[in-house]
Amino acid sequence: MKFADRIARLGTETAFAVSAEAAAFAAQGNKVYPFHLGDMNIPTPVNVMEAAAKAMRDGKTGYCPNAGIPKLREVLAADVGTARGLRYSPENVAIQPGGKPTIGKFFLALLNPGDEVLYPSPGYPIYESQIEFLGGVPKPYRYLEGERTFTIDLDALKRQITPRTRLLVLNDLQNPTGAECSTAEREALAELVLKHDLYVLCDEAYFDIRYDGESTSFVSLPGMVERCVILYTFSKKFAMTGWRLGASIGPKPIIDIIAKLNVNDESCSNHFIQYGAIEGLTGDQGGPRQILSILKERRDLSVDLLNGIKGVHCLRPNATFYLFPNVTAAMQAKGFSDYESFRRALLQETGVSVCSRLHFGRPLPGETQFYIRLAYSGIHLPEIREALARFKAFIEG
Repeated sequence: MKFADRIARLGTETAFAVSAEAAAFAAQGNKVYPFHLGDMNIPTPVNVMEAAAKAMRDGKTGYCPNAGIPKLREVLAADVGTARGLRYSPENVAIQPGGKPTIGKFFLALLNPGDEVLYPSPGYPIYESQIEFLGGVPKPYRYLEGERTFTIDLDALKRQITPRTRLLVLNDLQNPTGAECSTAEREALAELVLKHDLYVLCDEAYFDIRYDGESTSFVSLPGMVERCVILYTFSKKFAMTGWRLGASIGPKPIIDIIAKLNVNDESCSNHFIQYGAIEGLTGDQGGPRQILSILKERRDLSVDLLNGIKGVHCLRPNATFYLFPNVTAAMQAKGFSDYESFRRALLQETGVSVCSRLHFGRPLPGETQFYIRLAYSGIHLPEIREALARFKAFIEG
């Protein structure tokens, strides 16, 4: 059978391969500590579930408007706009079956074969996959480990820009590093966007998963609202990963194209789930506050225990539910020189299942430090203590 040429360019989210390995190890009777996948073992708030169930009983089980039901578009436009100091209308919102569809549809709307796209590496691997699949030229930019957070290597990013560069992907509050852009970084990026006439995918999946202070959106900077499409998802704030609901939010001409792509791809997002999302946005906020409280406890325990392991250094990000510890010295002490041998040995010897830097884009030239990613969204405090005690014994034993 001969497949379309583009299929050879289609990547994947290799964290799911790690999940398969962990599941096979567990099936042999072993205890697994699942730090590898950013799923959540925290229940969706009860009021959200009840609103969706009521909508189902009320007959909201058929097709609905391609861009989403009007009420959800209205309340989401108001919620996102208020949080960012902007005014969005329902026409700026197209509801999606999750966060990922915004990535592909943004590129479908704006990317021609041969166009160059700046995107983060390490970063969410679907960016790289979709750019290449659609015939674009991926131009990765790196993050550097600082004293308190990871920072964008702006000089290296600037060197990647050519007359063919058309798009920028910015995942502020970033997966996998947890990095948050500084004001200076955002301003420097905005200057580049205007100078080189770029359009921006603002992946803000973790905008509401922060533990102190308030998030700031790149879209809020002067001149950016006309050039940016926000990736919004209900998965994180409302612990709705399996509900598959999100949105594309941006300039009406682009959103109109994305809504037309909805017609071609999935017709519409799930009808009754959208009523649950309305309740999430407008109803009691005790559920999201509880989710944040649980995640913060997990973050603090995990960071403290990781920094107690010889040869491991972990920053304490103020957002997301990921940690990206530097394990270079620990790997060297144990005689490991490559990621996969270390990751698999860690699983086999301790049951601790993690992803590595390799699962977040191809390593860039000059990388000398080694990192793993731990997601603490799907593992309870007692298991965190037990898992990282085993990790420590493995490294220091």
